[in-house]
Amino acid sequence: MTNSETVGDSKAIVTNQTGVHENLEKIVLKHLIHASQKPIQAHTQEAFNLVNERVQQHQGEIIFDSCCGVGQSTRLLAKMNPTALVIGVDKSAHRINRNDSVLVDQTNTHQVENFMLVRADLNDFYRLAVAAKWQVSKHYILYPNPWPKSKHIQRRWHGSAVFPEMLKLCNTLILRSNWRLYLEEFQFAASLAGKHGDITLVEDQQALTPFEAKYRASGQQCWQLLIK
Repeated sequence: MTNSETVGDSKAIVTNQTGVHENLEKIVLKHLIHASQKPIQAHTQEAFNLVNERVQQHQGEIIFDSCCGVGQSTRLLAKMNPTALVIGVDKSAHRINRNDSVLVDQTNTHQVENFMLVRADLNDFYRLAVAAKWQVSKHYILYPNPWPKSKHIQRRWHGSAVFPEMLKLCNTLILRSNWRLYLEEFQFAASLAGKHGDITLVEDQQALTPFEAKYRASGQQCWQLLIK
């Protein structure tokens, strides 16, 4: 079985799972008890220090945009929340540093400056932000890599060692995916930590990310989990 198959211009998720992973509860409970001891990478510490300076100076709301890719969602969230500081983090320097004038034109964000795009390892960045007691009002995770094979459960955010820190970062978490099971698993994992939320269809007129636009154009449904 392959990981994906083409639907229009995009790919539909193909998985060998029929429901929530049978080992998810055991994995999450282990991570809730034993905090991640992974050493902080130097490039992430440096990136965090840079962002932290601006966070400490900012007087308004802080919004976090994980796995932001080229930053379309970061720009749009900043435009929609002009008094907030929106921080977009991605592991790819290529995506973060891409200066796409077409994207800026499409989103009409030429004058938007209340955001930062930074390359960092989120497994480290989350822990640094929690330790620094950032007051984050909303945390967006938009269309993360689903890792649909059952054997890759611990590569999904809710199966990772940093999952408890993700929940500590902010009370309001918005997660979107075109694979509803991913959201159901995350919802279940969060409930083990006392966090609860609802799954609904995404019905925004403007797509927040290029992936969201691509999924819609391919006739796929996009889902949102809101935990608050």
